[in-house]
Amino acid sequence: MKGILGKKVGMTQVFDDRGEMIPVTVIEAGPCWVTQVKTLEKDGYSAVQLGFEQVKPNRLTRGRLGHLGQLKTDDKHPRRRGLEGVPPLRYLREFRVKPDEVPQEGDIITVAVFRGRVQPTRSKDVEEAPEVEGGSEAEGGSEVEETSVEESGPADRVDVIGISKGRGFAGTIKRHGFRSQPKTHGQSDRERAPGSIGATTTPGRVFKGTRMSGRMGGVRVTSSNLEVVMVDPERNLLAVHGSVPGPKGGLVMVKTARKQG
Repeated sequence: MKGILGKKVGMTQVFDDRGEMIPVTVIEAGPCWVTQVKTLEKDGYSAVQLGFEQVKPNRLTRGRLGHLGQLKTDDKHPRRRGLEGVPPLRYLREFRVKPDEVPQEGDIITVAVFRGRVQPTRSKDVEEAPEVEGGSEAEGGSEVEETSVEESGPADRVDVIGISKGRGFAGTIKRHGFRSQPKTHGQSDRERAPGSIGATTTPGRVFKGTRMSGRMGGVRVTSSNLEVVMVDPERNLLAVHGSVPGPKGGLVMVKTARKQG
């Protein structure tokens, strides 16, 4: 399984070994905690649930606190979970894994392998790219974080999933990229209108899916095949080449790219 939860910090720029500027998005990837391991026999599918971003206990419901092992077990509630060291977490997300890769209690798995270039300078003496690997015990309550920087390797490719910025109610020009109409012949007040949306007697109706005005943004978006440019394991920072959906501070999921190349 290769994936981790993170928070979008913002955009900046770095320079490669040729002095060319690369626009990057900085992501605070982790630390995450393994809050639940789902198996094929018990749950019908194989997955690992990760938690991210600590919050105060009063910000969560008692159901969430019980799931994270924050409520004590007593005679009245003997089935409460007991997870040691798991703090109250704001976000919980699942990462599907193959049935033969489902971790057991105490197993060690690689949860995130992100290889990237260190931030180079404009000088000619630039070090080779390091390889960053992350590993942790995949048991309930274990912390998932990048642990070591090892031998150099090529930059990895990742998919970043987030919720796009909400734009509210938008017209067809902004929402679908329609062209505005001419301002001549007395229609200076209708240049951004969508125009006719239907046909004549046949079919006598408006087809489903016709592009019209409506709510824009606030949907799940995936930025595919982004190159990892920089990795800072000490601060859990990850810089990817290009833009990432969502506002600053928004939750993102970073996964190994499905389409390499």
